[in-house]
Amino acid sequence: MSDREDLPDRRPHPLPHMVRLEQVIAELREHCSWTAGLTHEALTRYMLEEAREAVDEIESGAVGDPAADDRLRVELGDVLLQVVLHAQLGAERGAFDLDGVAEAITAKLIRRNPHVYGPDGRLAPRPASDAEIEANWARVKRQEKGQL
Repeated sequence: MSDREDLPDRRPHPLPHMVRLEQVIAELREHCSWTAGLTHEALTRYMLEEAREAVDEIESGAVGDPAADDRLRVELGDVLLQVVLHAQLGAERGAFDLDGVAEAITAKLIRRNPHVYGPDGRLAPRPASDAEIEANWARVKRQEKGQL
């Protein structure tokens, strides 16, 4: 096999289950009338419900036990489903997609953690106390909201 750059990348996708989840959601939106009828507004109650169930599982105190870890994995999957559904709705409107959602949170995490990342987004860890980390986080959050 050649090392030519114009050849397709034959390596497996690093997150094959995420790719399949996106595909299944798109197929359900196209072929399932109930799923096709979902809106951001209709999904709101499910997002809250699924997040609460994940929190309940964490707060049960059993995390670390294999059965509890599996229950948490399933609950987090339900939360992820909500994010992927909302991203699919955004993609259908041409507003944003799942990769755009990931891009937004990645940029926010880099921006809010200047003790780890430089202004260019590259890893540049600098020692910081927990108090400094929390103060930076709050300051950047206020800047983002236009409160400074």
